[in-house]
Amino acid sequence: MFTPERLVLARKRRRMTLAALARESGVSAQSITAFENHRKVPTVETLSSLADALGYPVTFFAAPAPVEMTPDAVSFRAPSKMTALERDGALSSGAVAASLNSWMETRFRLPKPDVPTYPHLSPEEAAEQVRAHWGLGEAPVPNLVHLLEAHGVRVFSLAPDCLDADAFSTIKAGTPFVFLNTRKSGERGRFDAAHELGHLTLHCEHRIPHGRNSETEANDFASAFLMPRAGIMAQQLHNASAERILSAKRKWSVSAMALAYRLRRLGLLSEWRYNQATKQLASMGYRHAEPDTAPMVRESSQLLAKVFETLRTKGISPADVARQLDIYPRELNDYVFGLVPVSVDGDGISTDMPRPQLRLVRG
Repeated sequence: MFTPERLVLARKRRRMTLAALARESGVSAQSITAFENHRKVPTVETLSSLADALGYPVTFFAAPAPVEMTPDAVSFRAPSKMTALERDGALSSGAVAASLNSWMETRFRLPKPDVPTYPHLSPEEAAEQVRAHWGLGEAPVPNLVHLLEAHGVRVFSLAPDCLDADAFSTIKAGTPFVFLNTRKSGERGRFDAAHELGHLTLHCEHRIPHGRNSETEANDFASAFLMPRAGIMAQQLHNASAERILSAKRKWSVSAMALAYRLRRLGLLSEWRYNQATKQLASMGYRHAEPDTAPMVRESSQLLAKVFETLRTKGISPADVARQLDIYPRELNDYVFGLVPVSVDGDGISTDMPRPQLRLVRG
């Protein structure tokens, strides 16, 4: 058996052009095109060469056609920075992660989707409505990944070779998905997650996101969701200095620049004061990072951790899960925030990577 869509998926997942795969596999680009277009079926030997070049088991190419993730139904964070190969690699990464979700749904009772949609509201109003719907009041949002998962959003990590994509989200068969870059600071990762929630809320199937305006709306939603108007006003941050912003940002678990921007939007900082504060913050290294002495712990998945813990008690290893998904364990680990041990071979010695310590961040 051979599924042409699987070959397309694997090639795009590895960010390979037809010419690149031809060079790596020794199979002509003309033949690969014929395989992908359902015109020819590769021999066992040819498929083995393609599988080796792409880093997938041969069985991967006999599995059913994968979930299709098309660019017009996906919202990317900062899409202008991405090339077509990078975009296709991220989408294919999402498709493989979606197959893991399908596998879990047949074995576990996962939270049902509960993300309200407000395509006709302003970002500020929509953020207020979601907070009210989820009973968050005006307090800081607790662990955002856990919060999304509790309301039926499937959250996965982006593979290391897809980290040029900040984050993206989509809805498949009524289930919302969010994929997050794990390279960023904890504060900026939270903003990305809230940004994608903004897309899911504002740009549902009735209003597919396109262009700069949708990104601005998602940013404004994230800002209002993480830093609610009433809560910020209560902190008395009128004309706050850079030092005061650095102190207050820890309460809301956001970046210093994000809090400064929110204060400006709420009229608590004048244009001059905002420019002065952001220049000072930038000089301290807060333009692209959060160089705090006590950095915020990067949020991870509670749902996936519980799934693998339950499987472990039943004698099912991550390698078993990867085998059933027709991928290698290392790739499985890419999508689950590094929560599973992966064997590393070197000089004939096989070791296990230690499982990272998990911490629950409480509001």
